[in-house]
Amino acid sequence: MLRSGAAAEQVSVRHAEGLLHGFLALRTLEGKRLADGELTQVADGERVTSRLIFHFKDGSLYQESAVFTQRGKFRLWSDHVILKGPSFPHPMETSIDASTGRVLVRYWDDDGKEQTINERLGLPADVANGLLFTLVRHIQPSVPQTTVSEVAMTPQPRLVELVIVPQGEEPISSGSTKYKAMRYLVKVKIGGIAGLLARLLGKQPADMQIWVLGGEAPAFVKFEGALYNGGPIWRVELAAPAGFP
Repeated sequence: MLRSGAAAEQVSVRHAEGLLHGFLALRTLEGKRLADGELTQVADGERVTSRLIFHFKDGSLYQESAVFTQRGKFRLWSDHVILKGPSFPHPMETSIDASTGRVLVRYWDDDGKEQTINERLGLPADVANGLLFTLVRHIQPSVPQTTVSEVAMTPQPRLVELVIVPQGEEPISSGSTKYKAMRYLVKVKIGGIAGLLARLLGKQPADMQIWVLGGEAPAFVKFEGALYNGGPIWRVELAAPAGFP
């Protein structure tokens, strides 16, 4: 596994994480609602568990649970992802133990046969699987570029870099109240020969975008990108629970 040049760049903690429950909507870029979701955080001592889950209208499930610490800088301890149902061409379950570097991938191939990959990788301290929505709220907008690592499941585990670049503020509103959200562009950088081949063969992963409300209490606003390797570009937005009288 190759890592392209830049030193590990753990994101510094600007405010304590650990108590969160938000409601989300997953849509196509055209606005069709695909799934209802939730994002939660719960602290247990020094460790925080962040869970992101989407229940699709077609019965599919996306679920990710990441455990991290926040002693000055964010550090991933484990990440577990489940993709299943018709919205995902290849159902998959992955787990990362960042303390040992052990990565386990279970997936079903084109013939419907279950395959397993069990590897040990040299994971850097800045590996960010399951933490992207958290980390962007702690990045100073004045920093021109932040680079962190991620284990991409292709399904073969591959260490890549996420290059996060602020693109400027954009106006948003809640009712008649106006706000500004910082838009971040997230590029996937694949090192070595694999990265060159990805560009030549047109298999370079698509860019992602994340909008963050600034101020004393930064908040996630919106995400546009793929939820899995080679997947379509979807939009994740804040949602409000319904059903009140």
